[in-house]
Amino acid sequence: MDSADASPDTSPDDWYDDFDGPGLDTEVWLPHYLPAWSSRDASAASWRIGGSHLTLDLPVGHPLWCPGDHAPPLRVSGLQSGSFSGPVGSTLGQQRFRDGQTVREEQPRFEGLLLDGGHLEIRCRMRLSPRSMASLWLVGFEDRPERCGEICVVEVFGRSVRDESVEVGSGFKAFRDPDLAEDFAAPRLELDIAEPHTYAVDWDRSEAVFTVDGREVRRCATPPAYPLQVMVAVFDFPEWSDGDDDHLVPALVVDRVAGTGRV
Repeated sequence: MDSADASPDTSPDDWYDDFDGPGLDTEVWLPHYLPAWSSRDASAASWRIGGSHLTLDLPVGHPLWCPGDHAPPLRVSGLQSGSFSGPVGSTLGQQRFRDGQTVREEQPRFEGLLLDGGHLEIRCRMRLSPRSMASLWLVGFEDRPERCGEICVVEVFGRSVRDESVEVGSGFKAFRDPDLAEDFAAPRLELDIAEPHTYAVDWDRSEAVFTVDGREVRRCATPPAYPLQVMVAVFDFPEWSDGDDDHLVPALVVDRVAGTGRV
């Protein structure tokens, strides 16, 4: 498969969201992060739309996600395009983070956007400190436990920023998918993440090609072969504090998310 010549002006015609409307498209997006392991109330994102942009941020006082359960402690504001779980007390849910984890709040089945091969891109800028990170990734809907693999389109930790270069992570994370090989790397690129850039992946059954502003960065063989939902979020890790950064508000400002291959 050839790398796509993605550019900021390319709008794949299967689906896109340029956040031009007055509010969030709730037929596509759920503004919560893995709510089955906590609750809708406890996992609600901090988000706003204005000026044709979506902003996800973590204001001072934004609560921890799954406090006392997830290590390390984290705060998160995220959207996801799919969600479901089994009943309370069951182990059936998405992206569980420890063995024996059980559902705390049952989630209805929501299939806002599932992709199965094609193209996905985000055009965005980031405001990160050394204790925060931002990411766009695809992950299995996990209606079957082994369908849990991830295609990470972009993952940036603020602590990797050096002047105008940064480590940009992409690739596969296998989790509990026995057929998916772990293949993730974060090469350092000459890039100012405070400015808008387009991060993308093109994938089929044989290969995934990752690009930044249309330039190929990585290729990985044999992607997940099942429908994937879209996840986009900004994270903060309070344990990484230097003691003088609690006032900082990390943010991911998104101009557009677009893709092809809708199921």
